[in-house]
This record gives sequence, C-alpha cells and structure tokens, in this order.
Amino acid sequence: MGALALSTILSVLTYGLVRSNLVQQREESAVSQAFVNARLARDGLRATETAGITQILAALESPGRGGVVLHIDDRWFANSLVVGRDAIPAALRREVADGRPARQRFEAGGEPWLAIGIPIPRGGDEFFEAFSLAEVDRTLEVLGFSLAGAALLTTMAGAAVGRWASARVLRPLSSVSDAAAAISRGSLDTRLVAPADKDLAPLTTSFNAMVDALSDRIERDARFASDVSHELRSPLTTLSTSLDVLRGRRDELSPRAQSALDLLDADVQRFHRLVEDLLEISRFDAGVAEFAVEEVDLRELVRHAVGRSAASVPLRVDTGNEGATVLGDKRRLERVVANLVENAAAYGGGATEVIVTRHDGSVRVLVDDQGAGVPPAERRMVFDRFFRGSAAGRRGAGGGSGLGLALVAEHVHLHGGEVWVEDGPNGRGARFVVEIPAAPPHEVTKS
Repeated sequence: MGALALSTILSVLTYGLVRSNLVQQREESAVSQAFVNARLARDGLRATETAGITQILAALESPGRGGVVLHIDDRWFANSLVVGRDAIPAALRREVADGRPARQRFEAGGEPWLAIGIPIPRGGDEFFEAFSLAEVDRTLEVLGFSLAGAALLTTMAGAAVGRWASARVLRPLSSVSDAAAAISRGSLDTRLVAPADKDLAPLTTSFNAMVDALSDRIERDARFASDVSHELRSPLTTLSTSLDVLRGRRDELSPRAQSALDLLDADVQRFHRLVEDLLEISRFDAGVAEFAVEEVDLRELVRHAVGRSAASVPLRVDTGNEGATVLGDKRRLERVVANLVENAAAYGGGATEVIVTRHDGSVRVLVDDQGAGVPPAERRMVFDRFFRGSAAGRRGAGGGSGLGLALVAEHVHLHGGEVWVEDGPNGRGARFVVEIPAAPPHEVTKS
C-alpha cells in the first residue's frame, strides 16, 4: 500500500508537470507561428488586392493539420478544408472583433484544437489560425499509460520486497508461534533454540524461562494434588472403617444419632469420591494414566452403566446394523456415562433419556436432561476443573466438586473423541454429546 500510494503520487505529479510543459510549449510555439503568419498576411494584403488572397493563404506556413482563416471585408477565406469560419469559436471571433488578440481551445471532429485570433490593422480585418493538439494529446495518453504501468510495477515490486522483508523479519518469530502452540497442546518440554539474530536472543531466553516456570508450576500443582489425595486416603479409610462399625450397630443408636450417622455416611462417600477424582486428575497431569484398550460394545456398556444409576433413565439404541463397537478402556467409558447421568441428576433435574447412535464413522452417546440448559457462554468452560458457573447457586448439600465433567472430557480425549453440550430436544434442557471413533470393521471380533 505504501508503494502504491507513493507511485501514484509521483505518477500524478509527473503527469501534471509534463502535461503543463507540453501544452505550454505547444501554445507558445503556436502563438509565435500565428503572429509570424499574421504579419505576413498583413504585408501581403497591403501589396495586393482581394484577388490575391488565395496566393497569400497558400504562401503561409501551416504546420501539421492546422489551417488559416482570414476575415476581410466581411468575407471569409480559408486555406484548409478542416478549419473554416464555423470551426472558429464564436467567443474568440467576438474578442478579436473588439481589437484584442486572443486564443482558445476547442474540439472539432473529436480532436483538441487551439485557435489564435489576431486583429489586422487594416480596415478591421482579422486573422485566425488553428493548430491541432492531437499529437500532444496522444503523447499525454502514452505518458499516462506508461506512468500507470510503472505505478503497477512499482506496487508489485514493493509488495514482493515487503513480503520478502517481512518474512525475513518474522521467520524467527514463527518458531515462537509453533513452540507456543505445542505448549498449549501439552508439550511442556518444548524449548526455543537460540537464534542467530542477537536482537531476538532476549526473547528466546525469556520464552524458555517462562516455559520452565510454567512447567515447574504445573508439576508442583500436580504433585501437590497427588500428595494431598494420597495423604487423605489414610484418614478416609479409617473413617470408612469406623462407619462400617457404626452401621453394624445402627439399631442400638437413637433416632437422632442415626440421622447424624446417615449424614456422616453421605459426606464420607462424597469425600471418598472427591479423593478418587483428584487422584485420577493427578494421573492425567503426570501423564501416567493407565489405558487398557479392548473392544467395547457401547450399547451394553451404556445399558450396564445406566442400570447401576440410582434413577431410572430410559435408554434408546439407534445404531442400525453397524453396531456400536469402539476400542477403549471399559472402566473409563463407564465412568463417562455414570458422570454424565449423575451430572444430569445434580444440575439438570435428572436425565430424561440416554441415546446410543452412529454418526459418520463414530459412535455417539447422548444424555438429555430436563433442566434449564447450559448458557452458550459456559458451554466450553463447563468442562473445566472446578467450574460451577451459574449452576453454583443451585447446588445443595449433595452438590459435586466440579470435577465430574472435567474427568469426562479427559477420558473422552484419551479415546481420541470429543465431548460437548448443546440445547436439548425441542430447545428444552441440555444435551451432552460424547463422540468416540468406531472400531474399524476388521478389528472387531465377531462371536
């Protein structure tokens, strides 16, 4: 754009200056020629009568396609078929008739002309001469096209040079972008190589230091969560054992003590689930999550997982003759379905239906609920760890820890699948969709 603006300005200025000079020179030359011819015509008229005007006109020089017109004794004479009385502008004729020399541009036959009128001091005679400006016009036209072409070439050259220069400048930064993308995907061991350009060395050093600090922080957090979870398991085991003893002697307790025992039992179970979730998350962060791959029929797995839930949830299987076999970890897939059903019970008023279906080479598990739905602004964040969003105000004593959907996302991604939430059927409630690639037909064992 800079090259285009600069070349355009230079082209316009060049064209304007050349045009002004060419036209000015042509007009000055024409005026000089016209005055010479007017003097010759005056001298010739003094030496001869009207009958010799033809010889006078023939003797006058008329370069190019110009022509001379004489107005003598109310009669008009011309030495050219192109330029005659009618070709001379009326305004010019009136000004010359008033005794003043003048000039004027006009068009005739689609071409530009310059007419010069000079009064002859001999009884009111008038001299007119027209000069064609077609050659000047063609020269300016060629010049305009040349300047436009030069501006275009300059712009293209400027774009090429700018692209080369910017690529040369930004090439070292592309490695920074690639490294940042790799880090965002979890490759925390990515580092930048020291560049040859010394000006970029501080950027490389700062970037690598930032990644080191980030890696250390993530490692510390993961180690902290893992250590805390392991430390909590011992007292949790003691609590669970004590609760088993109290449950065995429940009938000996007072009604008030039995209610307290039930509350304590529910909290310990929820505490146990939280510790297990934290341990599972720490395994993902540490990259040591175990993944036992086997052929899994999602129809049977979902049927089993839904059957184990506390609520009665309708199940619909719509896979046709293609089947619903995937390659994955059976325990993790059961956990995915169980977490989605529990999430629907906790925040969506309960699951209304669970559907297993095929879609473009994948198997989908859909869990519909009858809640208020998930706002579009929260549909990505709902799978973040400990995210509660607008559902926080609706959590009661039985609310979860905010890790259930985060574990769903981790388990699904471990299977190479995707999970998302959308509006439920007919715009009511929410629909959580889990999509996992189906097992290739040749890898499925047929019984």
